[in-house]
Amino acid sequence: MRWCAGRYGAAGSDRRPAGGRPVPGLDDTWTCGWPAERISQTGDGRAAMAVIGECGADKARLEDALPAVRARDWRALTRWPGSYLVIARSGETVAVIGDLAGQHPVYYRTDTTGMWWSTSASALAALDGAPVDATALAARLAFGQPDVLADRSLWRGVRRVPGGHLLLLSPNGAVVERYEPVSYPEADLHEQAPVVRAALTEAVAARTDDRPVSADLAGLDSTTLACLAAQRGPVAAVTFADERLRDDDLAYATRTAATVPGLTHHTVPGTVGTVYYAGLDDLSDLPLTDAPNAYVVTASIKRAVLDTVAENTPGRGVHFTGSAGDAVLSAPSSCLADLLREGRHRHAWQHALSHARLRHTSPLQLLGRVRPASQVDLRAAWAQTAAELRGPARDWIPQAQRPLAWTPLLASADWMTPDVRGMLATAVEEAAEAVSDAPARLADWSVRQDLTRVGTDTTGWRTLTLAWHGIDLAAPFLDNEVIRACLTVPADQRGAPSTYKPLLDAAFTGSGVVPEFVLARTTKGGFNALSYAGLRDNAPVLKDLLGPSSRLATLGLVTEQPVADALARAAAGQPTAQGALHLVVAAEVWLRQHAAAPAVWWEEVSGRVAAV
Repeated sequence: MRWCAGRYGAAGSDRRPAGGRPVPGLDDTWTCGWPAERISQTGDGRAAMAVIGECGADKARLEDALPAVRARDWRALTRWPGSYLVIARSGETVAVIGDLAGQHPVYYRTDTTGMWWSTSASALAALDGAPVDATALAARLAFGQPDVLADRSLWRGVRRVPGGHLLLLSPNGAVVERYEPVSYPEADLHEQAPVVRAALTEAVAARTDDRPVSADLAGLDSTTLACLAAQRGPVAAVTFADERLRDDDLAYATRTAATVPGLTHHTVPGTVGTVYYAGLDDLSDLPLTDAPNAYVVTASIKRAVLDTVAENTPGRGVHFTGSAGDAVLSAPSSCLADLLREGRHRHAWQHALSHARLRHTSPLQLLGRVRPASQVDLRAAWAQTAAELRGPARDWIPQAQRPLAWTPLLASADWMTPDVRGMLATAVEEAAEAVSDAPARLADWSVRQDLTRVGTDTTGWRTLTLAWHGIDLAAPFLDNEVIRACLTVPADQRGAPSTYKPLLDAAFTGSGVVPEFVLARTTKGGFNALSYAGLRDNAPVLKDLLGPSSRLATLGLVTEQPVADALARAAAGQPTAQGALHLVVAAEVWLRQHAAAPAVWWEEVSGRVAAV
């Protein structure tokens, strides 16, 4: 696992990260697992800065940013292409700045020697063996929105820097400060389209160096990245093509590869074992991740794709994925609530007609579902959520049939014990009281939460790709500048009723980069068939994971009967709470991994005992 850490304080410490590499120019700062070519540093004595990750700024551009460091213009240090962590020192102040999507999260805590920060919450917990924070883990399972309990990590006593914020360390202590606005000044879609194209082009260029390049070639988002990468050199393009999926990904991929020079296409056929939840009877082949990793559920599918990449590229390379494209290029149905709130009823009706056709429902039913969320703000919505948690567990119905909410309760919330639900309700009430800079629009809130969730999951996926084949995963739609470029376009324009992903269409139509037939595509593949096949085929393993011996059950985060009911529905081929099962399985695997083989995070200094 790649991570970074640092200490701020006058007193010496008896520990440092195990195998950590000191960062020149920044005292008591280390990188772990990061290759030297992904670490850049500059400084002039009065100011210093290190950038860790995939960054498109060369040495000269970093040196040009030193005046911004001295002026403490921290946001200016987040504007380069790529995805990276910044550590900057100006005088006695140190700023630790993660990215907008949580691929480089920042955590912190204090001990007797000063303040520690890290991109790994697990490492900071290991300083004194801090336990899992059951309430924070409950929030992760019940909501799927990382910023509800804004500064609570999954480990007790380890604080989390929320999205869009940075950590400032000075002799006066640790302060968390917002560097990103809650919402962006609005720009018209067609005016912003060239900005989006430029941001994506630079994001891809930041990763295409002398490494072999591969890319998913499936939906519109991944195909766009593959085409951009092919402009810079050869790309091994891969399509997972399981006949059970019955989609048209392969047909579009084959046609794209025949049209775009530089793309060499490889098909990854599905097998009996490439289904959800395969291989969870033996966790030894799954590397430890800092947070529950959603991709352990689909690991067999991801590994089949990576095996094909490894077989068809000359060494360890970089693999592009379209993750988060849906979040930044489309708009959730929650934008309907915003249109109603703002009195834009005709516009809301046009959107409702389009959404209703896609969901095979009526526009009146859809508007009725979103109307309650249009009548409250985030603080009031969380008060309602807390009240719901204090009530009885609900019978399961599909999430799409429930009223829209700022922070919807997932089915997993109904699998928790009453005591845990009560603790979570109290935490949500406290969070509601502390809200000070909530967005006015539900769509703005929802998209930011989706991006952070996808960013965390993608970091876990990257850990898998590095452990299995040494391949680095690139997800340009999660880059700061791509997010900013896309979200400057209002949600109702990104989700315009007449066009599928109109922002991407406007950005690349006529550019010669992406074939026109790809941009005209209106279909999207899905993995439901493999999810249900995996639930059926691996039911005994899942029953064991989530049964009486479950670590989640010990914490009160699942109870046996509702989980058994959900698995029984899946085995019978009936609709079930797939998303909730996905979350709890990932969390159970994570808890078991941390309990079974704790990583050695720290090593001793001056002969003292190391923390593990």
